[in-house]
Amino acid sequence: MSSASFFSIIPARGGSKSLPRKNVLQLGGKPLLAYTIEASLGCPLIQRTIVSTEDPEIKSIALSYGAEVIDRPYFLATDEAQTHDAVDHVLGVLREQGTVPDHIVLLQPTSPLRNSAHLHESVLAYSDSDAKSLVSVTECEHHPYKSVTKDNGHLRPLFDAKSMEMRRQDLPEAYRISGAIYILPTETFLKEKNFIVDPAMAFPMSAEVSIDVDTALDLALVELVLQQR
Repeated sequence: MSSASFFSIIPARGGSKSLPRKNVLQLGGKPLLAYTIEASLGCPLIQRTIVSTEDPEIKSIALSYGAEVIDRPYFLATDEAQTHDAVDHVLGVLREQGTVPDHIVLLQPTSPLRNSAHLHESVLAYSDSDAKSLVSVTECEHHPYKSVTKDNGHLRPLFDAKSMEMRRQDLPEAYRISGAIYILPTETFLKEKNFIVDPAMAFPMSAEVSIDVDTALDLALVELVLQQR
């Protein structure tokens, strides 16, 4: 493991259409955001944990759980604002402070079941590879080769009719991006303005820990998982 620096950036704005105020909703006795902060702080390979937000309540929660906060301009916290713009803003502030990291670890607060062990393992795997980026993935619940689309009102295989009849185990492995972990060099991000850069390394995670909280049903499912633990 080299002496390269890794800073986590947690984008947590106050607004949310599908599940209002989801980043501050209570989950297992603490705010949703707290799980991601605790995971980052618990990983010794991550030197700083930074929350980007425009929201006073989120800022207060982040500080109370031990994270640093960089105030995000309101125009970067709208429904139309992109995550890469918020991260770019954080890096601009860090540059002014003279503390730009070698690598960034983007952690979405909507993945509360991703923990410190996952972060530790992913940073090690990324550091030992020649990949330009690492992205967490989980196996597709429904294989995309068995998907259909509509053509003039009629169903058509998204890929081909043969694939629709094949057994799942005979089809290629298929994964979806979970959104829990992204790692890449800071300079690469600043150049590409993207979090997935070829060659990208997949970091497989189970479906359970890959739950992304976007709806009330997702929140209830995570609550159930926590209760069972």
